[in-house]
Amino acid sequence: MTRILIIGGYGNFGTYISKKLATQVNFQVIVAGRNETKAKELATQINAEWAVLDITKNLDEILIHFAPNIVIHTSGPYQGQSYHVAEACIKHGCHYLDLADARGFVSQITQLDAKAKAANISIISGASSVPCLSSAVINKFKPLFKSLNAIDYGIATAQQTNQGLATTSSILTYTGKPFQTLQNGTSKTIYGWQDLHLEKYPSLGKRWLSNCDVPDLSIFPEIYPEIKTIRFFAGAEIPLAHIGLWVLSWLPRLKIIKTLSSFDRFLLFLAKKLDILGTGNSAFHMHMNGKSSEGKPLKKSFYILAFDGDGPLIPCIPAILLTKKLATEKNIPTGAFSSAGLLTLQEYIEGLEGLKIRYIES
Repeated sequence: MTRILIIGGYGNFGTYISKKLATQVNFQVIVAGRNETKAKELATQINAEWAVLDITKNLDEILIHFAPNIVIHTSGPYQGQSYHVAEACIKHGCHYLDLADARGFVSQITQLDAKAKAANISIISGASSVPCLSSAVINKFKPLFKSLNAIDYGIATAQQTNQGLATTSSILTYTGKPFQTLQNGTSKTIYGWQDLHLEKYPSLGKRWLSNCDVPDLSIFPEIYPEIKTIRFFAGAEIPLAHIGLWVLSWLPRLKIIKTLSSFDRFLLFLAKKLDILGTGNSAFHMHMNGKSSEGKPLKKSFYILAFDGDGPLIPCIPAILLTKKLATEKNIPTGAFSSAGLLTLQEYIEGLEGLKIRYIES
């Protein structure tokens, strides 16, 4: 029996992960979080164990008591978090995965590599859409290119999906703030939620997108040194919400205020008021540019279109699939690293089976 403790196991991402893993033979799920009522309610529903866990107070106690083989950390935002959860897993000899989207948090997880190897466990950060899905798409199409020079990709969210406070807080930490990305082989400063532009998606139409800071911007230049331009964008479905945040992004950029993070609850409240104007439809796209084997310009595009609110489940897939691999000791090395390259695109697509999702190549 593989014991899996899911921190934030009743949250937006944690609920889906808990339910999917609880259906697996020889898996015992432990739904953990600070809210005893929510943890117990979901655990009872899916025939799991439950634990009242505050990672700042009783983490060691819970790990000792429940003795998990694998810990999945879904409780963000990860900006500003230390690695104390991962370090506790090393101490207690259990594998660790998180759904972190914080650039520094994911890209610097390698500092725990030696300790993880010594403990013979795997510490995997960013087990989510980026960099797991994004690297899977690149690895799928890269053999078609003699040289892959640029990638332009992003996520267009759905208004009616249940966006949580942690996701909102994460976005606001870098809104209007400078960060680096690779353009034409040179590191260039750009600003969060700026460079406003439209992207046209099949079936969904045009969506506004803006700069988004993700782990890929640090990780991919090392994994794919031949790629000279890497741009990632994200956007809200309702133009008023997206452009409104773009306007607000100028406040930190012009240093009128330090950060928008302190307004996270209020801005989330306002955003939810617009739900009636939106849909449950979201999308992922990646445009890849380079040269073919004949030396001619080559462009490939890949789209994932999600309908009826299934888009937010896409980031959950790596944690589910990688947990299964860790439980069966399949192709996961020991050490500390990001999720980049750990799944193929075909594996990811198979993990999405049953959801209302379409895939388009062009």
